[in-house]
Amino acid sequence: MYQVSTPGVMHEITPLTTGDCFTISSRVKKGFDFPLHYHNEYELTLILNAKGAKRVIGGSIGVIDDVELVFIGPNLYHSWFTHLCTSEAITEITIQFHKDLFGEGFLKRNQLSVLKNMFNNAQRGILFPQETAANVVDRIINLKQKVQFEAVLELLSILHTLSVSPSIKLLSEPGFSNEKFLYKSRRVEKVFEFLYDNYEKRIALAEAAEIANMPTVSFSRFFKKRTGKSFIDTVNEIRLGHASRMLADTNFTIALIAYKCGFNNISNFNRAFKRKKLCVPKEFRETYTSGKVYI
Repeated sequence: MYQVSTPGVMHEITPLTTGDCFTISSRVKKGFDFPLHYHNEYELTLILNAKGAKRVIGGSIGVIDDVELVFIGPNLYHSWFTHLCTSEAITEITIQFHKDLFGEGFLKRNQLSVLKNMFNNAQRGILFPQETAANVVDRIINLKQKVQFEAVLELLSILHTLSVSPSIKLLSEPGFSNEKFLYKSRRVEKVFEFLYDNYEKRIALAEAAEIANMPTVSFSRFFKKRTGKSFIDTVNEIRLGHASRMLADTNFTIALIAYKCGFNNISNFNRAFKRKKLCVPKEFRETYTSGKVYI
């Protein structure tokens, strides 16, 4: 069941009840018919035989391959659309579970740190590599045959396998979600808090270094080592995430969004946006609001 939310995005009321640990649905179809939506639960989605379909997750838009496996956190916009897919036997398996199924007290244990990290990253949407997906396809397909405690144990085992997968891809920018992210470093988290609060302003590397209480050069190396990205790339990513959310949720002009997200002119904004997302802001907004994505 869906409820109207922001323009072009629906709030899904999933069939998962408070008494169930998780729900799993499986269907074979000729095309995708779910609207762009979000829900309160975590979702693991496996899609087979849908090469050429379009994926929209948060601020990310892409075309999928024959095997697609993604993990999506609560309240993150997402959907798949037929687009260029010509298959008449698309297989889609969706597992949804409560965000408190594995509580904080459970996940904070040392042995579960990789699982907790994956749950944190799911707030941006995780795309797993083809090799990882291939390793768990049969287990996901067969999960529906398991019942009660055995089913929960198998779900946890599958999630653990995914949590140690190498080369995952985070799909959406951190600025798209209102959730806070953990970086295993209080210094890095303080810097991110500063960036989230000031992304619309001019931000100097020296300001962030001061917040981290480090010399500028040392901070630059430290930040890239801890996050995998340069400070400048991170600032732009946060700005683009907020811009994507505004394009999806508001009727602000593109020029106003560029200004509100810290870009000094619309040309710079358009270039940065296209470099990151392979489309200009106008095309991105149309994906969310005009219905063209349903083609």
